[in-house]
Amino acid sequence: MKQRMKTVLYTLGALAVAGGLAGGATVAFGLYNVSARAGHLPPTYWALHTTYRNAVDLYSGAPETPAPDLDDPALIELGARHVESACAMCHAVPGKTRSATVRGMNPAPPHITDAVGTWSPQELHWIVYEGVKMSGMPQWPSSRGDDVWAVVAYLRAIQEGEVTPERQAEITARAAADAPEGAAWCAGCHVETRAHVPRLDIFDADYIEAALMAYREGRRESGIMQHAASELRPEQLRELAEWFAGREAAPKRSGRADPDRLASGEELARAGTDDVPACTACHGPGPRDLEGFGGDALEGDFPPLAGQDEAYLITQLRLWRDGVRGGTEVYNLMRVAAQELEEEEIEALAAWYAALDPGTGEIAPSAPASRDRVNPMRLPADH
Repeated sequence: MKQRMKTVLYTLGALAVAGGLAGGATVAFGLYNVSARAGHLPPTYWALHTTYRNAVDLYSGAPETPAPDLDDPALIELGARHVESACAMCHAVPGKTRSATVRGMNPAPPHITDAVGTWSPQELHWIVYEGVKMSGMPQWPSSRGDDVWAVVAYLRAIQEGEVTPERQAEITARAAADAPEGAAWCAGCHVETRAHVPRLDIFDADYIEAALMAYREGRRESGIMQHAASELRPEQLRELAEWFAGREAAPKRSGRADPDRLASGEELARAGTDDVPACTACHGPGPRDLEGFGGDALEGDFPPLAGQDEAYLITQLRLWRDGVRGGTEVYNLMRVAAQELEEEEIEALAAWYAALDPGTGEIAPSAPASRDRVNPMRLPADH
């Protein structure tokens, strides 16, 4: 019995040594052909793909950031626009094909209509956020996981057959504008008043330029905006900032916000609490009191918030509270100011500021939501 055990151990040891020598020789002498043209052996393809699926299943637990309403049309459109800019070069979009060069990759990135497969929302979130080694699939450009959900919402819409080629062209159409290079794409999100993205016509050029530079340099995180800003040349930033800031601020048309929530938001914004300073002291509306926050020299670092999108404000306040948001030189002040905010306070503040007219600083008259209004700057889908 002992002799048999020794034989087994010696055999296993010899196999281990032989395997190590074979592996070392493969690396040292380049015996494995890394040619994409040669491809992998079928067992290698199987091992890689099976490992990939099992790894996604193992690691894609509940994301740290909870999923929003993935059926939200505005969220789907935001995801579509990002995919068109950042992902379509490899995966294409509905109605378009991958380039011959991309199809020559090994492994070749699947067309987006195939890539969505039957993955669950949390699995899609993990894949987009983490990326995939040895496949050319990059990780999400920032550590924020919340803006990944816009891409997930779009991918789910593809899964459900809702994104036809015509719909794809419609929701990613560029705006027509007598504007600097690059503005047509930016205007698709930032000219119309839409959920989840900030309106820029209430900011000044210095603030917009500083924000774009912060995204480019990684001081402010957003996978969507860091990609967008990195696509611009440095000299374009000022031109775009001046163009957006120079647009006349559109009057705010309020929705039907809860009066009690508006009242709570106004009280907190104007008076603050023992733990939360008054928001209006830095952000208006009305006269600002920056004596304890660096003085009037830093006024441009505190953007006006009247008329800003509610969903965008909620997201930004959460990021400030959680210590994720960065940006201008005074970002630490906002982190301290927001760190004690409760969720209901964030929602009340966002509702109140969003309901204000940027020109008057007063609650705007109630009107139907502007989401479906025709954008006079929108080009036909086939332009």
